[in-house]
This record gives sequence, C-alpha cells and structure tokens, in this order.
Amino acid sequence: MPRFLTQKLRTFTLSILLHGTASILFIPLLVTPASSYAEETDGVRQLLTHEQLKSILPENTRLLDDAEGIELFLDAIDGTPPNWPEVYGNDGAGHDERLFALNRERDRLRGGHDGLTSRLMFLWAGELSTYDFERGGFHVAIGPKVIPTRWGLVRFKPEDLPPNLVAVPPPTLNESLQRRVRNGERIEIDVALTGRLIPDESIIYDFAHEEPGQGMVMPVVRIEKIDYVLSRVRTY
Repeated sequence: MPRFLTQKLRTFTLSILLHGTASILFIPLLVTPASSYAEETDGVRQLLTHEQLKSILPENTRLLDDAEGIELFLDAIDGTPPNWPEVYGNDGAGHDERLFALNRERDRLRGGHDGLTSRLMFLWAGELSTYDFERGGFHVAIGPKVIPTRWGLVRFKPEDLPPNLVAVPPPTLNESLQRRVRNGERIEIDVALTGRLIPDESIIYDFAHEEPGQGMVMPVVRIEKIDYVLSRVRTY
C-alpha cells in the first residue's frame, strides 16, 4: 500500500478510536490480581490532598490545566492555530484530506523543537471505584478533560498508561472514604499525568465529533508518572 494511503488509514483509524470514546466521561479499567504491594506497577499510588498538588509537580515540569498555559505552550511549539473554517470547508466535504495535510505539515515543522522533550503534567477527571482490600486502595475510573482555548478544544491523550490504577488513601481517611463509597457517594479526584510528547504525531489536529466544524487539538503524551489528588477532604 502506498505510504500516503497507509498514513491516511492510520489517521482515520485513530480518529474513529478517539471519537468512539468521546462521549464516555469515565473509563473503568480492569485490574489484575497481585501477590504483594511491591509487585504493583506505578499505577498504584498514594491518594494525596489538593494542598499537595504543587509538591508532586516534578522540577522543570509545566502544568497545563488552563487555557492560558495551554495556549502559551502551543504558541511556542506550533506558532499559530489552524484556520479551522478553511480546513473544514463550507460543508465539511473533503476535510479529511485537508486535516491529513495539516497534521503532516505541522509534524514536519515541529521536528526537533525543544518542546518535544519538555516534561508536561496535565489533569484528567477521576473517580474512586471499588475498594481493593489486597492493595489497600480504591480502583480509579478516569476520563479526559476538554479545555476550550483559542486554538480550539484541547484534550490530552495519554500513551502507556499503567495497567493498574489504584489510589491508596492515608490511614486517617481510609475508613471514611470506604463508607462514603459504600453509601453510593461519588468521590471525584484529579488524576495528574506527567510525561513528554511522543516524537511522531505529537499533536493531532481534528474536529470534535459532537460539534461539526469545531477544531480539536490533542497533544499525545507518553506517561512517565501518575498521581491521584483528592480535591476536597471530609472525614465523616
């Protein structure tokens, strides 16, 4: 198959996979048994309080969780936002070809940029699920955050997420959190994901599935570290 068609098929398939899950806010993840805490992957982490968020931000890491910070980062790495109306066209016909050309050109121009090696942290939405007595923590369901910016809607896409996502609360909160979850209360948390943009196709430009013509920017980050942050603490 010609390289052009292969790349186009790859981009089209990725778009289908992304949009196929766009309406799902939380994605439950299967957790496999483990014989001891020491054998767990990095997905088993302590549940921190909101006040500890800054303390887990690694040195020389950019936290991208609001429109201003994201816009400054995209300005630095990609220059200017796409002309979304031009890429979409009057009725959207043929925009796949224009999207492919846009992504290919942006990948080419971005090659070798310092921003590709910068360490980034972004936040996804999380929720505590069932309690795992063997691991001493809660399974975590996660889903993407979508942030409106002048570049379009921005949704980070993680690569190489750990297979086991378990948040281990401090002893002072463990019992109360178990009780609240048993009572059906939703315990929402922030899932802090840290990593670097992947070298190839590090930023994907597309259109939002639910809003035709609405541009979407998806930085693709290879995950190196994950943290769980409880935004509000109640002990009853």
